[in-house]
Amino acid sequence: MSLTSKNILVATLAGMAVVAALAPVTAVAQEKEKVKTDAYLVDGRGELARSGFGLCWRTGYWTPAQAIEACDPDLVKKEPKAEPKPEPVPPPAEPAPIAPPEEPKPAPIKLLPQKINFSADALFDFDKAVLRPNGKTMLDDLASTLEGAEYDVILLVGHTDRIGSDAYNQKLSERRAAAAKQYLVGKGISADRIQTEGRGEKEPVTAGECKGKPGKALIQCLQPDRRVDVEVTGSKEVEQ
Repeated sequence: MSLTSKNILVATLAGMAVVAALAPVTAVAQEKEKVKTDAYLVDGRGELARSGFGLCWRTGYWTPAQAIEACDPDLVKKEPKAEPKPEPVPPPAEPAPIAPPEEPKPAPIKLLPQKINFSADALFDFDKAVLRPNGKTMLDDLASTLEGAEYDVILLVGHTDRIGSDAYNQKLSERRAAAAKQYLVGKGISADRIQTEGRGEKEPVTAGECKGKPGKALIQCLQPDRRVDVEVTGSKEVEQ
């Protein structure tokens, strides 16, 4: 081989060596563009090249200002995290309206009876002036009704039917009214507030309804006439 040929071969080989030497540098430069910084070495995949300990390789262009989070997190200026805004405190709930106190309900009104008619047959045996047990119960109810009430006078009026003489019936009606008064006084009603009166057969209720009826039929027919009327005078509405 001539000297000239040798020189050409050396020059060619030298050129190839230069090209081969420059190829990796060019590739590295291209990969550096992928990570948008030339401060760190990247591999052929465009990823950061790391040592066996996982550390990045800094290039000669590296400065602290070019530090990236993936390699030098301690040098990267971290933006302060915005503190979450506190949730607005809801306004205090309006107090529930206070209901006005209920006005006391008026006490129930007790109406005193103006007039009560008690059957004499319920109060007394026929032709008698002694109270029967059932008659006492009826007067107990009357005393309970008048308890705590205000009144002036209780008037007890005895009546009989027309069987018998006028004088006898008058006395019988008076004795029956007196027996009812005595019982009510025993129940706590003042004797000064009870007046009695006997009217005998003068004020019948049946008035002509029982004509022509004999014996027991007549006695039964005249039953409404045998009564004791109770009248409460000066009675009014009373709270209890």
